[in-house]
Amino acid sequence: MAEVKTLTKDNFEQEVVQAQLPVLVDFWAPWCGPCKVVGPVVDSLAADNEGKLVVGKVNVDENKDLAAKFGIRGIPTLVIFKDGNEVQRMVGAQSKAQLQKAIDQVI
Repeated sequence: MAEVKTLTKDNFEQEVVQAQLPVLVDFWAPWCGPCKVVGPVVDSLAADNEGKLVVGKVNVDENKDLAAKFGIRGIPTLVIFKDGNEVQRMVGAQSKAQLQKAIDQVI
């Protein structure tokens, strides 16, 4: 199973901005119902795209600065970064097929 990275302000630059591969970032919170639905889907996508995509999660309660920096207003918000830049953003619960389609456009 591919590793899903826990992202914080301390490692975001290295793990996302400087990443060689595209990165799917899940902005979530433990109290968020739709986040609990999307979480296992994101984990599954990490395994399905291992070697082609890095996957990380940002707990917005613990990382308010990162959430503010990226203008996260609703969660879950899933953002795909490529070469350090945001290239795709999806807000709200998404199906695995919808997320994979977005990933396929980037990798």
